[in-house]
Amino acid sequence: MIFQTNNSKRPRSSEITPEKDYLNRRRFLKSVGYLGAAAALAACAPAVNRVNPTPMGVAVTKRDEFGDISTPFDYVAGYNNFYEFTTDKEGVAPMSADFTTNPWQVEVGGLVNNPRTFGLEDILKDYDREERIYRLRCVEGWSMVIPWEGFSLSELLKEVEPTSDAKYVYFETVYRPDEMPGQKQPYYPWPYTEGLRLDEAMNPLTTLATGVYGQPLLPANGAPIRLVVPWKYGFKSIKSIVKITLTTEQPATLWNAIAPNEYGFYSNVNPKRPHPRWSQDSERRIGEGGRRDTLMFNGYESQVTDLYAGMDLFENY
Repeated sequence: MIFQTNNSKRPRSSEITPEKDYLNRRRFLKSVGYLGAAAALAACAPAVNRVNPTPMGVAVTKRDEFGDISTPFDYVAGYNNFYEFTTDKEGVAPMSADFTTNPWQVEVGGLVNNPRTFGLEDILKDYDREERIYRLRCVEGWSMVIPWEGFSLSELLKEVEPTSDAKYVYFETVYRPDEMPGQKQPYYPWPYTEGLRLDEAMNPLTTLATGVYGQPLLPANGAPIRLVVPWKYGFKSIKSIVKITLTTEQPATLWNAIAPNEYGFYSNVNPKRPHPRWSQDSERRIGEGGRRDTLMFNGYESQVTDLYAGMDLFENY
């Protein structure tokens, strides 16, 4: 069923290979090469050779609750921020193609009455996943509309029974530098960490995603399980999660620890609060021409405004 509730560098033009090829790295390396000039797309949007833009059976006319058409599959699969592999958005897909996602476990503990370690097979079997077509807005000024498959994080948190002392939820990405070459770089304090207030984590929009475009989540998109928080900038939606911990203190997060003047803990999409290096007033939707106005809370204002009642959202950015 379709559930429609309510993160300056100009991208380099390069070829994005069809999913069936890049999922096999050897075939991908053999098949890379220009097949001819790509058609000019939107200014500042990545150029793509549209050899097989969607896998078999994927609809191209999905729409979100605002009526916006979903971003074509080849962009969703081939244009990603995932620094654990590379800072090159178009390089993530080929570099992550051999990433091991099975077996996989997610440890959930901290201030809970019933700590558990969930196997991926348990999550896929025990939770009713559904299509959730959500906007993703990245702090660099680009956005997508993505058909995720997942379920509300609150469902899993209820299973572990947070105690009355739990105020925040801390997330941690897998640390596997042998498979994730970006983690060998000394510039970032790996592993990647993120956090939410507990009430944010319990909001129905906050999703644990295990699929995209009707198929299992791709490594480039954060397989096998990732967070999706659609009213926050994309870097809050941590990928390839292995640990969730409930705490009483606000947890340290990677980007906030590195550059607190640029990346606040909340990181709500707020066009009135500019990033020191980029305006947030407008965004470019990948695959479209021109720019569009950025909406408060990425358009999900009616569903999340109450979470921040009385807060100064310029100070609490």
